[in-house]
Amino acid sequence: MVAARSNHSTLFPLGSQPIQVVFDAGCLVADAGLLPVRALERSLGILDDLAARLPDPRSLKFVRHSKRALLTQQVYQILAGCPDCNDAPLCRDDPLFQILADVAPDPEQPLASGSTLARFQYAYTRRQAAEGEPEVLLQQRAAQTARLKILNDYLIELFIRTRTTVPTEIVLDLDATDDPVHGRQALSGYHGYYRQHQYLPLLAFEGHSGFPLAAWLRPGTVHAACGVVEVVQALVTRLRQVWPDVVIRLRGDTGLAVPRLYDYCEDAGLTYALGFAGNAVLHRATATALGDLQLYYACYGRCDPHVQRFENLRDYQADSWRQPRRIVAKVEINPQGCQRRYVVTNLEQPADEVYRDFYVQRGKVPEQPIGELKNGLQADRLSACGFCANSWRLLVHVVAYAIVVVFREANAAVPEVATAQISTLRQRLWKVGAVLCVGVRRIVVHVSATWPGRELWGRVEAAVASFVSRLGGGERAASPPRAVLPM
Repeated sequence: MVAARSNHSTLFPLGSQPIQVVFDAGCLVADAGLLPVRALERSLGILDDLAARLPDPRSLKFVRHSKRALLTQQVYQILAGCPDCNDAPLCRDDPLFQILADVAPDPEQPLASGSTLARFQYAYTRRQAAEGEPEVLLQQRAAQTARLKILNDYLIELFIRTRTTVPTEIVLDLDATDDPVHGRQALSGYHGYYRQHQYLPLLAFEGHSGFPLAAWLRPGTVHAACGVVEVVQALVTRLRQVWPDVVIRLRGDTGLAVPRLYDYCEDAGLTYALGFAGNAVLHRATATALGDLQLYYACYGRCDPHVQRFENLRDYQADSWRQPRRIVAKVEINPQGCQRRYVVTNLEQPADEVYRDFYVQRGKVPEQPIGELKNGLQADRLSACGFCANSWRLLVHVVAYAIVVVFREANAAVPEVATAQISTLRQRLWKVGAVLCVGVRRIVVHVSATWPGRELWGRVEAAVASFVSRLGGGERAASPPRAVLPM
């Protein structure tokens, strides 16, 4: 038996006055703070341009939700903290999300359901192949794989077109990260190091800005360096087409340190610093330094509990290397014990500068962006069955993160936003309640006059307009009336 719905309820008394909850306030929305993000992204045409490039095998006669509307709905669900297709019922009837998707607010015209979003990520269609066309299943597979290449190519294009000045140096930060699965997703596998069933995606970021440049989902049991040379080569080729004189450096963890990557970097004129696994030869070469440091620590450890020493090994050559290469060794003793870390590099700076000023900066990028992708945007929720569908889900999350990075860059003069984590942006700016009124001539979003973020909103709006102006962006045509927000 279904309980009858009530328009009001009484909770508890406050003195002699009972507290009542009445469901009659009209059209309320909870994510009004996403409007400045949409204003920036829409002015730059980010999702519109991306959607126009995506292949769509659906029959146009039966399409109700355009690929632009589907992509926009997915991205803003992710930004709002509703990343799954199953979260669509929470957003599809929300008039604010309809505005974000450039759909006029109308309860009779909801956004896509979770099933529709799921079919879109599989590039699924029920139509029959026309005469002379390949089989529909082949068209679907071609669309799925083409989308992955298109999205990765678009990330580097977006990075290039959102630079306000020509960069003199670009740092390519690459990392493989674990993405645990909780089902039988295709091509997932048990990884002995992480001790879990997982995928092992390869992510690339620009080291100064943290902008995502590539994201490739890979099976869970592949080597960490699988495909890394091809990814770096594609990025370097495109960057040098636009900026021939830019200095490109590469940074990565031990898993990416393979001879093929060294050879490519040296042939392409890239400088690099990659973590390198220790071995008996390197341990013998640094044994004297470790002994000296242990003697020093025994004498002065109480007043200097954290001591380090850096060594240069310039004549090291592994059997699989075509030439000797420089190894920077860090020998360290602290209260937890002693350790030795190694970095293979072709940089000419002193050993401590290579390690401290360049290599370990990867703790900021890519580690922090990966943490934001997983914790802020839940990019590791790859719950589709198919591998290409999960690759699509990962890339849509990365596109959402790219929009966040551009939003922070646009607000470089607004410190509360420029350095804020995604969770902080949601709490202080994006998650704000408002009353939405749809009129004949305009749509008005009424925000509380006592909202603490009122002054911040004004500075964000001005910063976004200034950033768009510097990039030469303009308002895109053909859209419903813009929302007006009285503050």
